[in-house]
Amino acid sequence: MNILMISDVYFPRVNGVSTSIMTLRRELKALGHTVILVAPAYGQGEAEEADIIRIKGSPVLMDPEDRLMSRRELKALPQTLAHFTFDLIHIHTPFLAHYTGIALAKAFNIPCVETYHTFFEEYLYHYVPFLPKAVMRYTARHFSRQQCSQVDGLILPSIAMDEALTRYGVHAYSHIIPTGIELSDFDQCDPEGFRQRHNIASDRPVAVYVGRVAFEKNIEFLLLMLSQLRHSLPDVLLIIAGEGPAETKLKKTVAGLNLTDNVLFVGYLERSTELPSCYCAGNAFVFSSRTETQGLVLLEAMALGVPVVSTAIMGTRDILAAGKGCRVAEDNPVAFAATLHEVLINPALQMQLSAEAKQHALDWSAPQMAHKMLAFYADVSSKHVPAFLKNDQYSTS
Repeated sequence: MNILMISDVYFPRVNGVSTSIMTLRRELKALGHTVILVAPAYGQGEAEEADIIRIKGSPVLMDPEDRLMSRRELKALPQTLAHFTFDLIHIHTPFLAHYTGIALAKAFNIPCVETYHTFFEEYLYHYVPFLPKAVMRYTARHFSRQQCSQVDGLILPSIAMDEALTRYGVHAYSHIIPTGIELSDFDQCDPEGFRQRHNIASDRPVAVYVGRVAFEKNIEFLLLMLSQLRHSLPDVLLIIAGEGPAETKLKKTVAGLNLTDNVLFVGYLERSTELPSCYCAGNAFVFSSRTETQGLVLLEAMALGVPVVSTAIMGTRDILAAGKGCRVAEDNPVAFAATLHEVLINPALQMQLSAEAKQHALDWSAPQMAHKMLAFYADVSSKHVPAFLKNDQYSTS
């Protein structure tokens, strides 16, 4: 099968969507399929790949880490791609990539699917805070209904996302297919070496957060929780690994809560080397996002045998529902601190949760999810009505 993917974001921009696309592309290619990706050019850090077409981009006003792809280059894609033959288009983001993907599907007369990666109802509010939340909620829901009706098939990463779109009134043909994880990426780590490099005592209780340092990730909640936990565990340390627009504000919060000795920001870590070691350096992985459509970092921690302490809101519910390798915490700082305290002071419980976590992660392997995706592609393709038949039907109605 020849698949054209298009996204408004990809590496070197680090986030869950980039990781999801990378994982799916790798698995589909391993199964013998051709995958061409159209994504922004960032002007730094991206490696040239023959099957990635980079579109010139300019920084996005409210989030300069992202890029707005050139409309002129996007409009020229039918000519750029004329020598390819595609069976299906897979859109990954709802901005220019969405509208370009729809146009390409019509131009090539092929089916088009889209993954609804992001819970925009909450996400938009953090980046356009000057508008009332009710306005942003209405906008996000209207926007989602409109776009979801334009594709032949919709891929949802979790039950919670399916429930949200049902509340919106979305009736598109859809299937729940989580992003899998490549377990071989998370089978080696060096926790002792990581602790030594960052001057962390081997017996110090450590919790780890990995992900974008962004407002929608609700990291400030973890800091409020830490200020409670410090009363019972004075030497507890929270490692925050990642970069993002909330970093400056969070560092001010750390200082304001007098947590300077209890929080370590380590920035972006190389995915294949330092990142696994950072995960493993923790006695527990902590997470409290209220907007997550899945929560890949939970699975990455589990694959490495790191116990998870997390709220179970939106997409994280699917991963945590089995109760394996984790402790689900309440969505308030005091209760969360109590749950994390129970894990951090109990080595036997950590060992039990570690074994459970590794076993649970096997159910979310990337090859399994790739096979599910291919089955969905085939199903959508079998239902696709060619454009000329749609036009005939329209003209005779």
